[in-house]
Amino acid sequence: MGTPTDRRTGLPVVAMVGGGQLSRMTHQAAIALGQSLRVLAADPAESAALVAADVQLGDHNELADLRRLAAGATVVTFDHEHVPTEHLRALEADGHRVAPGPAALVHAQDKLVLRRALAEAGEPQPAWAEVRTVHDVTAFADGVGWPVVLKTPRGGYDGKGVFVVSGPDQVADLLERHGTLLAEERVGMVRELSAQVARSPFGQVAVWPVVETIQRDGVCNEVLAPAPGLSEELATAAQELAVRIADRLGVVGMLAVELFETADGVLVNELAMRPHNSGHWTIEGARTSQFEQHLRAVLDYPLGSTAMTAPVVVMANVLGGATADESWDGPGLDERVHHLMAHWPDVKLHWYGKGQRRGRKLGHVTALGDDLAEVRARAVAAARYLADGVVDPAFAFDTEH
Repeated sequence: MGTPTDRRTGLPVVAMVGGGQLSRMTHQAAIALGQSLRVLAADPAESAALVAADVQLGDHNELADLRRLAAGATVVTFDHEHVPTEHLRALEADGHRVAPGPAALVHAQDKLVLRRALAEAGEPQPAWAEVRTVHDVTAFADGVGWPVVLKTPRGGYDGKGVFVVSGPDQVADLLERHGTLLAEERVGMVRELSAQVARSPFGQVAVWPVVETIQRDGVCNEVLAPAPGLSEELATAAQELAVRIADRLGVVGMLAVELFETADGVLVNELAMRPHNSGHWTIEGARTSQFEQHLRAVLDYPLGSTAMTAPVVVMANVLGGATADESWDGPGLDERVHHLMAHWPDVKLHWYGKGQRRGRKLGHVTALGDDLAEVRARAVAAARYLADGVVDPAFAFDTEH
């Protein structure tokens, strides 16, 4: 039996589990390539469900819904890692292609599985331990010092499921609520970095420049590409580390390796096996975006060039701020978009179509140029105006007309 394709176009059907903004931006890339993207969304108002033509409503925890999504698709992939591993094995047993496969994806789903694999491979990572009791945590802290970081092995993202504890009195309640936890040393880091690589089933890999991610309250606010001041030696080491991990785990598709930069080098923080917030800059900032590359990789197409389109690229997330409050009485969203486009015509806006609330990722903006300080100032000011309706004095403009 041949590889399933869309009978109308003769081109692949990619089934993506999840209807969020990553799926929405993957859909945009699929349009240019002629591919059909089928989306499993939990709600018709989800970001991707608002724009994709082929939307199936269902629950990623239900095997029947996953089987319905996979039927007739060329490959099944993801915009999040929360699908039960046993369901993915069942899809493979049914004869469906899953990319990345469950044997690889579990390392992005379960932080303890990841830590064990990195230890076996001898890759750099923080000191860690699996803990079930207060005594386990205190014994670990005796070796690395307080405070320590406790993480839920599964389900955490954007700072959720991560707890910094300063003593044993803060541990018992967390263990009671979450059971087994991952304990990690609190790393004395210089900054956070991200190294992204795409890998195809054929084994071809492509890497982008290593970027710096600016985190606040566990949520990515900005991405600076390339990471400023990063030595060529350390940048190459981070890229090679990402490639080794992708090869060792058998990743197919996008892999983001989140890193801590320390005085001695880099340590692996976490993995994401999908398009990632740290790669949104690639839509305008690279010859091949992470979204197009993910599609090419999971379909085993030759991978595209990752060359940057400008010396400096900065992405700033638009997080729900003052304008998301019910009490907001300033310019509405459409008016703010008008002002943004008029005042920053070179800044590219990506709006996700999600309901607005404080702290939620509502969209992002991207600016390109030659000077990091100037490019970053434009991106941050534009994002802040959308989120809070506040105009940076350095970019003052008349909003009366």
